[in-house]
Amino acid sequence: MTSQWQYSVLFVCLGNICRSPLAEGLFRDAVRKRGWDNRFVIDSAGIGAWHQGSPPDPRSIAVAARYGIDISDQRARKIRPDDFERFDLVMAMDRSNVDDLRRVAEPEARGRIHLFNQYALGPVRDVPDPYYGGNDGFESVYRMLREASDGLAIKLGERMSAPSGQASSTT
Repeated sequence: MTSQWQYSVLFVCLGNICRSPLAEGLFRDAVRKRGWDNRFVIDSAGIGAWHQGSPPDPRSIAVAARYGIDISDQRARKIRPDDFERFDLVMAMDRSNVDDLRRVAEPEARGRIHLFNQYALGPVRDVPDPYYGGNDGFESVYRMLREASDGLAIKLGERMSAPSGQASSTT
């Protein structure tokens, strides 16, 4: 039985030009491959507004394109107060982002803010900012984000398919 239920996920990094747009694109791809496009609202934002309106870093665009994902139409934006109400999950790329987000979020919204890798995969592991490095850093970040995006899609997919209020049975 198909549910009309939707889940909203916001990916956040410092400037919204390297990690979070890549995470947005990878998570979109992960849910699309599972046929769940219409069950998710997905976006990305930055802690700061330094790059507001700019496309993702060319190196993020290039690494995504190498794997068949187009993120070139995305535009950087700063997180807004209403994002904490609009999104079920706010996925921060590193612990510093988590701290910054929790400082600006209303107390009732702080439980929606998580370290992306920890929430998706379990281990407490920051996604490093590749901005000041070379192309190999973007490739490494791509692999981390691909693994976490697939893990998050599986985790949320299991929640969506579980019968509401019922224990699962193997009989």
